[in-house]
Amino acid sequence: MMEFSEASAQADETVTVSLTVNGEPRQLQVTPNVVLLDALRDDLRLTGTKKGCDHGQCGACTVNVDGKAINSCLRLAVMCEGQHVTTVEGLAREGQLHPVQRAFLEHDAYQCGYCTPGQMMSAAALLEDERIAADDASVREAMSGNLCRCGAYKNILEAIQDARRDVATGTGEGA
Repeated sequence: MMEFSEASAQADETVTVSLTVNGEPRQLQVTPNVVLLDALRDDLRLTGTKKGCDHGQCGACTVNVDGKAINSCLRLAVMCEGQHVTTVEGLAREGQLHPVQRAFLEHDAYQCGYCTPGQMMSAAALLEDERIAADDASVREAMSGNLCRCGAYKNILEAIQDARRDVATGTGEGA
């Protein structure tokens, strides 16, 4: 049986995690119990990803890992070894807003802005997921893990549908 002091010493040891963040290869030295959210915010200073509930219930911490939206407060950084992580800072490409970012601006799909990064990351992932139908009910369901305390849901839905049209026609900036 492992003694408490041995377990504590192991938890303090760091490991190297290699991943690609917003298109850049990165190596992080983290303890095995560090969640991706904290590694992004504290180690890489990417503070667009917000810490909300810290229990995977609000979606403020949503990032895309290999194109799939995940709650970064529930994923250990070491679990992302070799994966591609995109944060809200990485949505824009070559100075052009992503269609979701442009649509959020045009439709005032934010109020206080705290949930906006997570909303945008989930929206960007759902636009790439062909399994999600284009009707409003399917989009609402796909976005149900992202809470907006200000109640901007109507504008968020309109922005996502507008971005979907831009992506489909190739007319959106950054598409």
